[in-house]
Amino acid sequence: MDASLPAVTLPGGESVPALGQGTWNLGDSRATRREEIATIRLGLDLGLDLVDTAEMYGDGRAEELVGEALAGRRDEAFVVTKVYPHNASREGTAAACERSLRRLRTDRIDLYLLHWRGTIPLAETVEGFEALRRAGKIRHWGVSNLDLADMQELWAIAGGPHVAANQLLYNLSHRGIEWDLMPWLSRHHVAVMAYSPIDQARLLRHRKLGAMAERVGRTPAQLALAWLLSRPGVIAIPKTSHRDRMRENAAVLSRPLTKAEAEELGRSFAPPSGPAPLAMI
Repeated sequence: MDASLPAVTLPGGESVPALGQGTWNLGDSRATRREEIATIRLGLDLGLDLVDTAEMYGDGRAEELVGEALAGRRDEAFVVTKVYPHNASREGTAAACERSLRRLRTDRIDLYLLHWRGTIPLAETVEGFEALRRAGKIRHWGVSNLDLADMQELWAIAGGPHVAANQLLYNLSHRGIEWDLMPWLSRHHVAVMAYSPIDQARLLRHRKLGAMAERVGRTPAQLALAWLLSRPGVIAIPKTSHRDRMRENAAVLSRPLTKAEAEELGRSFAPPSGPAPLAMI
């Protein structure tokens, strides 16, 4: 990772890129596969070394695509993948991890996440993660879509404070985690991974954001991503399957949000005024 690029420090002290690559819905079409692989490789060239995927995405096809894209370049990437809740027992997690390792063509996962909470007790999932970490199969583990009560429960479990990140729906249109969950994560030094950072492209059509982007010489996506990069402890993982959009995303790294721009975005997209159920996609 280029030390000059914005980064987030995980609880163990390792720095990871604050802007990464998502892969939801990638790998589903042979017609687009070559461009998708080229896009991931370009992302590495541009400093977006963190690549996020999941066993759920295309029933493993996204992991296979990532594995192909990283062939010969595995050591350049910080690979994140996720286990299904129904696979998150101690034995199930181990088996799912092995399947993901094969699809990713690697011997280790840098960050392994519970995709969302299911019926298997968190304590059993943590046992599975900790066993994989001791075995060197994974380097860090975390969670996704867990709310404040879930995180407090997790923290009280033996090994629970080893949680490195919580991947959450977070963007200008969805700021609910700022009320109570995000402050708790910050106090406990747990990174926030913001998925759907441009709200599944809905932010690209937002009138105020579009007008502001035109005025300041950016695109709406760049403003939305720059806002996330201005938030301490937040990693944004936009998904794209096109090299031109990857270049657009990466350009954000060279132009941080100004104080005036941040204040204007805060007025256009108000923070939460009280607690609310955790938003998910």
